[in-house]
Amino acid sequence: MSDIPLADHDLAALVPEWIDWAETARQLGVTVAKVRTMIREHQLAAAVPSPGAGQQVPAGFVVDGEPVKGLPGLLTVLHDAGFDDRECIAWIHLDADLPGRPIDALRENRGSEVKRRAQALGF
Repeated sequence: MSDIPLADHDLAALVPEWIDWAETARQLGVTVAKVRTMIREHQLAAAVPSPGAGQQVPAGFVVDGEPVKGLPGLLTVLHDAGFDDRECIAWIHLDADLPGRPIDALRENRGSEVKRRAQALGF
């Protein structure tokens, strides 16, 4: 991993595609208010990818009308370790000591592997 603090990473460069809350709601089949609740409850994460953009969700966090399998548990582990949403998004999209980025492992249904790595951050 990089020596740059997670909060200082350029999220616009790390995350290839972002969707606003309205599009997130549309893809999930819920209201924008429910998206806000999902973010607050760590089922999704949102951040401002670039100045003036407003809060958005990484598009890769939503697959087939649901949050990526394992994402809510991973976000809870990362928040318990003291990370905010911006740091969570950066960690999930960085090339960790896993084979590939954590987001790729989640999308390949290797969430347990990613959660074990995230739990080590809290110790």
